[in-house]
Amino acid sequence: MEVRLTPRDHGPAAVAEASVRVRWSVGPAGAVTVSPGCARSGERTVVCGTGALVAGQAGEEIRLGVRLRVPAPEVTLEVETAWNGGVTDPDRSNDRLRVLVLPTGDEYSF
Repeated sequence: MEVRLTPRDHGPAAVAEASVRVRWSVGPAGAVTVSPGCARSGERTVVCGTGALVAGQAGEEIRLGVRLRVPAPEVTLEVETAWNGGVTDPDRSNDRLRVLVLPTGDEYSF
């Protein structure tokens, strides 16, 4: 499974540094291929730094590659803000995303 995500700062202020947490419901088999600035923080979890985020713009794409330990009829992928750089976020509703991934071979975009 390849996960590609692009962090975005919806404003109102720039963020000097933030981090995002990605968690799978099924553990990976062996190593997880990660972008620079990412590290495993648990059996099913990776945390990645986003770098600086300009208000109203997208940041650099983060890529993760993982092979799951066991074939699963479905996998839940959770993406959430782990650290927001200490800024005040007026809309916390977009800080967490949960996606149900089915083994269809199709690409998903959210």
